[in-house]
Parts: sequence; structure tokens; C-alpha cells
Amino acid sequence: MSKVEEVKAHVEKGKTKLIPGLVQAALDEGDAAMDILQAMVDAMSVVGEKFSAGEIFVPEMLIAAKAMSNGVDVLKPLLAGGPSKSLGTCVIGTVQGDLHDIGKNLVAMMVESTGFDIVDLGVDVPADKFIDAVKTNENVKLVACSGLLTTTMPAMKDTVAALKSSGLTGFKVIVGGAPVTEAFATEIGADAYAPDAGSAAVKAKELVTAA
Repeated sequence: MSKVEEVKAHVEKGKTKLIPGLVQAALDEGDAAMDILQAMVDAMSVVGEKFSAGEIFVPEMLIAAKAMSNGVDVLKPLLAGGPSKSLGTCVIGTVQGDLHDIGKNLVAMMVESTGFDIVDLGVDVPADKFIDAVKTNENVKLVACSGLLTTTMPAMKDTVAALKSSGLTGFKVIVGGAPVTEAFATEIGADAYAPDAGSAAVKAKELVTAA
């Protein structure tokens, strides 16, 4: 097993203490920082799929995310010095009326690891706060809206509508959360939907690099 494959396997297992050493070992063997990062993103995609399938639960997912975060800390100096310093700013928050933040925090961590600067608005975020964040932060390329309650889906719809009609341009809107589906995302006018943190990171990068 190559060092990069070891990193991927250990992120999946949530081996938080071993990851920094393995990432450094992979770098020492000549593996590129971006290849190591991609392996960790792939590992979190697997974790996300297992979570969606009910094979693992939130604690396991959080531990895997922490393992990846530890690995990203080792890579950050190298990634920051790369040609693509940042993919832009991602504004993220849980929509108004919803106080859940575990999923949002995972997505923020994953999206940041792919090269975005994160502006986390927290939970119970009204539409106008999302709009203010787009106005006041530089180079906003992505707005991510999370919702975990069926009762807050109308708030998500209102938030997307407000963002789209704000007159502001240059960013895409991605939505996700337990009750959200691809069909609902399309219906409310979002640019993309992600079922889990791993796919959110991949989709975020796709949205911005394709724009």
C-alpha cells in the first residue's frame, strides 16, 4: 500500500493521531500535496456514503473529518503556496429557524480543504444575513445553505430566492441537509445539491472551476 493509500484508509478509519505523520511521510516520499488532499477528499466521500447508508453515524463521521483536518493542517503551507491560492470565498450557514450545525461544520471543513476561504455565518441565519455576507466579503464564489428540518425547507426556498433576486452576481448557490433532495434544490432555483460533506466539497470545486 502506498503512503497516499495509507492516508486515505486511515482517514476513513478516523485515525486522527496517525494522519499528520502519514501525510508527512507521503510528502517525504515525493507525493504531491494535491494528490494527498484528493485522497483525503475521496476518503470523506466514502465516509459520507457510509453515513448516508446508515453504516456509520455522526460520531464516526466527525472523527473522520477531524482526521482529515489534521492532515490538511500539514498540507496547508504547501497548498497556500501553489498557483491556485484560493478558489474564492464560500459563505455558509444553516437557514433561519434551524439550529443544527454538525452537518454544516463538516461541509465547511471539507469545502475549505479543497481551496476555499470560509465565512461561516452559524445557525438560524436569515436571508438578508446571507446577502450582507456576499456584499461585505471579497470574491464570494459560493453560498452554501444547510437545513436539517423539514419545517425549515420554506426558509431555504426563501433564502435562495432572495439571493437570486438580490442583483448580486458572480456566485453559485449550493444546498443540502437531511430533508433536501436534488429535485427540491432544482425546484427552488439552487445551482447545486449535495447529499453529504464529501460530495459538497467535490461539487463546490466543480461549480467554481466550471464557471
